[in-house]
Amino acid sequence: MSQNLNILIVDDHPMTVNGYVNVLSEENFEGRNLNFTKALNCKDAYNIITQSVTDENPFNIAYLDLSLPPYPEKNIFSGFDLGVLIKAIIPDCIIIILTMHSEAALVDRLIKEINPRGILCKSDIDIDEFLNAFKIVFEDGETYLSNKIRKAMKDKVFDNFNLDSYDKQILMRLSEGILTKNIPNYVPLSLSAIEKRKARMKNMLLEEQGGDDYELIETIKKMGML
Repeated sequence: MSQNLNILIVDDHPMTVNGYVNVLSEENFEGRNLNFTKALNCKDAYNIITQSVTDENPFNIAYLDLSLPPYPEKNIFSGFDLGVLIKAIIPDCIIIILTMHSEAALVDRLIKEINPRGILCKSDIDIDEFLNAFKIVFEDGETYLSNKIRKAMKDKVFDNFNLDSYDKQILMRLSEGILTKNIPNYVPLSLSAIEKRKARMKNMLLEEQGGDDYELIETIKKMGML
């Protein structure tokens, strides 16, 4: 028996919305029927979202543009507010954010308050990437972040831990399998300075004291810094 997927797409550009629908409609997702609902502003989206809950036919996936005509009567001023609403009343809905912005503060707020399964910077993606993101998020059950979003997250983590360009270079060389004693051939620091920086990073980033280089690199990778 085929499974119906209710997909909401909210964007204030009708051609963009229709483009997203066409891209997904042209693909064969075996055993699944994709049912699309469109909204061009916060008011229509709010009414559609709340009505879907009333009808006991909630959305499985929601694509939300952040910049939208607001609905001040309900304190819905953007796709961000719609994401918060969906998270509250349709907790199982997969939220994918679409935005022209990739500032670290915005990405951090999205993750903390909405925790979307995907964040796509519009200037980052083409048709193939949009479709690939859908497959990664829905079929593989993984989180998808486009290139600019990943870079913003990486830069923020480095800033939070006060890591500089030399620290980044040391981590990159370690991740490439280069021994510490050989890193001075790639980074203009003495071996002693490199060892001190490495020890400082381990103290900041590793939960247990005495971790090795492998643990440091694995921790860095999990944080999205490499």
